[in-house]
Amino acid sequence: MQKLDQHGQTSKQSLADRAVAYLESHYTDKFSLDEIAGALYVNKNYLARVFHKQTGQTLLQYHNRLRCEKACQLLADRSYSISVVAFKTGFASASHFSRIFRIYEGCTPSQYRRKITK
Repeated sequence: MQKLDQHGQTSKQSLADRAVAYLESHYTDKFSLDEIAGALYVNKNYLARVFHKQTGQTLLQYHNRLRCEKACQLLADRSYSISVVAFKTGFASASHFSRIFRIYEGCTPSQYRRKITK
């Protein structure tokens, strides 16, 4: 029988929730499973398994999707170049940002910006 936490969730659910909260507050940081697991005081393999089971995504997929969502917000402001948006959302280069953004949004950052600012 699984133990429930103070919110009536299983410890596995609250672990996924805590991982999401950590990623949301550190989305610009370089991704490290060891770092997140250490911050949550759990084994990295256990964290990865529980997170995937609860969210249907790996931590890296969630992290990249989150950064792309933040980038979408920044792309609405035309005063930021694509490169600045990439760096503000934690990507090491504009080309890497464009590649990941295309995977999650289905278009390049430039195409997205043209689409939303018409």
